[in-house]
Amino acid sequence: MTRPLALLVILAVLAFPATADTPARVTVVGEGLAEAVPDMATITLGVTHEAETAEAAMDRVSADLAAVLDSLRAAGIEPRDLQTAGLSLSPVWSGHEQGQRSRITGYSASNTLSVRVRELDNLGGTLDRVISEGANRFQGLSFGMQNPDPLRDEARRRAVAEALRKAALLADAAGLALGPVLSLEEEGADMPHPVRFEAARMGGDAVPVAPGELAIEARVRMVFALGE
Repeated sequence: MTRPLALLVILAVLAFPATADTPARVTVVGEGLAEAVPDMATITLGVTHEAETAEAAMDRVSADLAAVLDSLRAAGIEPRDLQTAGLSLSPVWSGHEQGQRSRITGYSASNTLSVRVRELDNLGGTLDRVISEGANRFQGLSFGMQNPDPLRDEARRRAVAEALRKAALLADAAGLALGPVLSLEEEGADMPHPVRFEAARMGGDAVPVAPGELAIEARVRMVFALGE
C-alpha cells in the first residue's frame, strides 16, 4: 500500500470511529379519559322581529331584549356572563315567488345574546324567564366546566398510567426488564365534550334540561429503555 493511500485509510478511521449499538427501547402511547358532571351552561338566544320600517323592527327587538336582560339580571346572572353575540338588520323582499319584480315590504331585525349560567339548578327557570320576556330565537345550549384544569390533569395522569402499563406488559412478554423513561411527550388533551345525558327538570315546571357528563381525553407518547 502506498503511503498516500495508507494515510487516507488512517484518516477515515479517525473520522468515523466505531459506535456502540443502539440500546433496546420500547415506544408506547397511552390514552386517558376523565369524566365529571358539568357545572356551567351557555345559552345562545335572541329576539327577532319584522316590521314595515327598519326603525320599528329594531325598536321592537331592543325593547324585548332589554326585558330579557332585566330578567336575567334579576335571576342573578352577572354582567360578565352576558355578551352580545350578533346584531342584524335586513330588508324583507317579496314578489319574486310570483314571478313579479321583487320589492322591499319590510325589515327584519335580530339581536343575539350569549348567556353563561353558573348555577345549573337555575337553568330551567332561566329558560322560562327569557321565553316569557320575549326571547323567540334559540341557537344552542352547551354544558361546560368553569375550571376544566383539574379534569384535564386527571386525564393526563390516566394516560401516563396506561402508557406505563403497556410498556411493562410488552417488556415482560419479551422477557426484558423495563428501564427508565427516555422521553415523554403529550400529544393532546382535548376540550370537555358531552358523553352521557340524563334528562331532568330543574325545579317545578321549568324547561327540562339534560346536563349529563363531560369528558376530557389526554394522549401521551413514552419511550422506555429495555434491559436484559
